[in-house]
Amino acid sequence: MNGHEAGPDAPREREFDFLRVDEFLRSLLPSCALGVALQSGLIDFLVQNGPAAAETLADRFAADAKGMRLLLDQLLANRVLTDDHGRFALSEDFLKALSYRDLMELKLEMSNLGVFDLLRFFPDLVFRPGEFARKSDFCGLFAYDRCFEKSEESVRLTRRWMRITTVLTKYEAQACLKYHDFGGYRRILDVGGNSGEFALRICRSHPRAEVTVFDLPLVCEIGAAHVQREPEAKRISFVKGNALGDPWPSDFDLVSFKSTLHDWPEEAAGRLMTSAAEALRPGGTLLVFERGPLETSGTPVAYAHIPFFLFQHSFRSPRFYTQRMQALGFRNIGVRILDLGTPFLLVTGVR
Repeated sequence: MNGHEAGPDAPREREFDFLRVDEFLRSLLPSCALGVALQSGLIDFLVQNGPAAAETLADRFAADAKGMRLLLDQLLANRVLTDDHGRFALSEDFLKALSYRDLMELKLEMSNLGVFDLLRFFPDLVFRPGEFARKSDFCGLFAYDRCFEKSEESVRLTRRWMRITTVLTKYEAQACLKYHDFGGYRRILDVGGNSGEFALRICRSHPRAEVTVFDLPLVCEIGAAHVQREPEAKRISFVKGNALGDPWPSDFDLVSFKSTLHDWPEEAAGRLMTSAAEALRPGGTLLVFERGPLETSGTPVAYAHIPFFLFQHSFRSPRFYTQRMQALGFRNIGVRILDLGTPFLLVTGVR
C-alpha cells in the first residue's frame, strides 16, 4: 500500500458531514457497544471529564471489570475511543460525529430493531417479501391505518414512526436543498409531508416560500404541533386527507414527494403522481426525492443501513418516475442520484 491509499477501515470521502455517523455503525457488536456507551452515560462522562482509566470507568458505572474492558475494546476497535497509556478518551473523529447525536441514536435504535427481523425472518425477505412485511416488527411501526383515529394508542404509535421520519428528513433535506433551487417557488405542496420537517427546512432556506403539507388527519395534528413554535410556522399549513381518495388542494408552483411514493404499489404511486400534476399550475414543477435501489453487489450491508435494507423491495429505479412524468406530459425531466449512505433519487419535471 502506498502513502495515498486508504486502509479498509478508513472513512470514505463524504459530501455531507452528517454521514460521518455511519462510520461508527458498520457492524453489529461495535455498534451495540456504542449504544451501551451512549445509554449508560459513559460517552457523556468522557465528554465532561476527559480521559479516564478502565478502573475509574468500571467504578463510576458499577460495571464488572472484564465487562468494562470488553466494552472499551469494542469502542477502541470502532475508533470511538483512543488509548493513551491506559487512559481512554473520545477520538476527534467521533466527537465530530457526536454533533449529530440525534441521528446517531436514531439509526442505532432503528438498526437494533431491524436486526431482530433479519435474524428471524430473513428467508421470508428473500423468498416471500410480502410475508416478511407482515411479520416484521420494524415494518409494522408504520401503521398508517391508525392515522384516522385519535385514540391514545394511535397517537403513541404515530408519534413513534413520525420521530423516525422527522430526524431522517432533518438531515436528508440538506441534499435536496443543495441540488434543487427552491428560490423560484412561492406556493409548495408537500404530499405525505408528515411532521412538516421538510416544509420547515424549505421555509428556513427560502423566506418567500409557503408550504402546504397534505397528509393523514392524525399526522397533520402531530405535525402542526411539531412546527408551531418555529418562526416559519406561519408559512406552513396542514391539509388533512387521504391523497388516494380525497380532493387535493391545487394551484401550486411545486409539488413534492419526499420519501412517500415507495410506500405505495406502482399503480397507486402512478395515481398520486397524476394527482400531483393536476395540482400544479402550468409551468409548475413536480419533485420526487426518494431512496433508490440499494447497492448490495459484493458489499456487506452496514449495520446503519439494515432498516433501509428491509424495505429494499420498495425502492424503485429512476426510470419508474421519469416514465410516468413523460406520460403525464412533463418536460425538462432531470435525474440526479445522491449518496446519502444509501442512494437517493432527485427527479424533477416541469408541467
